[in-house]
Amino acid sequence: MRASVPISWLAACRATVCLATVCLAAFGCNRREQWPQRPVTLICPWSAGGGTDRVSRQFAVQLESELGVPVNVVNATGGGGVTGHTRGATATADGYTLTMATVELNMLHWRSLCPITPDSFEPLARINQDAAAIFVSADSPWQSIEDLEGQLRESPDPLRASGTAAGGIWHLALLGWLDRSGLPSDTVTWVSINGAAPSLQELMADGLEIVCCSIPEARALVDAGKIRCLGVMSNQRSPAAPDVATFAEQGIDWSIGAWRGLLFPQGVPAEHVTRMRQAILRVAGSDEFAEFMEASGFQVAVADGEQFADFLSQTDADFGRILNQPEMTQAPSSAIGPYFLPSILALFGLAIAAFGWGVSRRARASDLAAEPTDRVFWKSRLRSKDIEGRRANVATFARRWFPDAFHALASVATLPLFGFAAVIVLFILTCETLGYVISAGMMTLAMLLMLRVRLPIAVTATVVIVPSLYQGFAGVLGVPLPWGWLGW
Repeated sequence: MRASVPISWLAACRATVCLATVCLAAFGCNRREQWPQRPVTLICPWSAGGGTDRVSRQFAVQLESELGVPVNVVNATGGGGVTGHTRGATATADGYTLTMATVELNMLHWRSLCPITPDSFEPLARINQDAAAIFVSADSPWQSIEDLEGQLRESPDPLRASGTAAGGIWHLALLGWLDRSGLPSDTVTWVSINGAAPSLQELMADGLEIVCCSIPEARALVDAGKIRCLGVMSNQRSPAAPDVATFAEQGIDWSIGAWRGLLFPQGVPAEHVTRMRQAILRVAGSDEFAEFMEASGFQVAVADGEQFADFLSQTDADFGRILNQPEMTQAPSSAIGPYFLPSILALFGLAIAAFGWGVSRRARASDLAAEPTDRVFWKSRLRSKDIEGRRANVATFARRWFPDAFHALASVATLPLFGFAAVIVLFILTCETLGYVISAGMMTLAMLLMLRVRLPIAVTATVVIVPSLYQGFAGVLGVPLPWGWLGW
């Protein structure tokens, strides 16, 4: 009877533990099925207060209602879109990080600013597109794109055009139009002006003949009758200017403009992609979002995942052709180019080599100036029972009594100087082809080994230092670096 009570109690405990385990397992499965269960981050590559930020915040508010969890907008700015797009592409692929990508995604890798491409993302949906358009002054003789093209073909002097800085989206739009129409790019001289608004003011002051920008940017002047829109670079008419013919209607197969779309990093589970895409499409198709976009002067242009992917692919190919034209390769580059950090590393390596060479020379001079000591003293020291001490005494004895031989050995200390110079030259020659990470890793490892650092320590230091510098400069600061074959 006494033994039955403990047995019954133990059985009850086992049953309770088993039941609790089953309940927890079932609850955990349900939690996984009920994605999302925590806040979602929406990365905006542009600063607060701008158009993309305003669209992102409006979309985040409505997306919260669809997902049932908070959606937090994070402005990851810098590098002309490099920082935000890179952060979105390299985020953990768990479905909790979205990116509000913009047209710069199709431009960054062609301009060698970063290795991020549309293939780095899983397209969810495009929600907005403001097509480029061609504007001329109201008193100009041109009434259509055909008239303007005729002038460009016949005029011996190029026409002046602007809309943004050289290399910007509107500059690319105009070059693409010229390319599709078979017009030489030098029929237009692009005047680099920082923005559409000052470009339009210059157009009205007769400083320009052509401005390329979006309908919302020029809408007030068009409504006031001060400028005229000759065509919209789109396959369908803009709701903001329904009376203006598209390029397609005028026989030109060219459409381009600024766009905004939501993407996941590659590798997000398919069920999360499907649910997020459905939620985004519901928000983009809502009356509330349409009213916000209309009031802000933006055009709603929804494309689902597959359509968005095709759009990104085609746009990327178009930008590749445009950005490889001589006019674009000769455009002014940024103050910090892709070889800024490699040059700093090369100078740093030369400084280390010079320092090491100077130290070795001083050490050699000091050793050679020392006077030989009495042999009896060294004999007594060599009889020491301390093994390490005896080894050191032997080395010192040989150095003091055979200065010529030691001088020859000491001269080897100058070899790292030439070795450092050789690996630095090799680094400069291979950086563009192999990329920063590989070439800098080879240089750093070789230098550490020449400084007689143990191989495991040298490899560990190289693996830590080189990628950290790459992430700090390219990822955080947005400094462009050569990325070579493998995109590093």
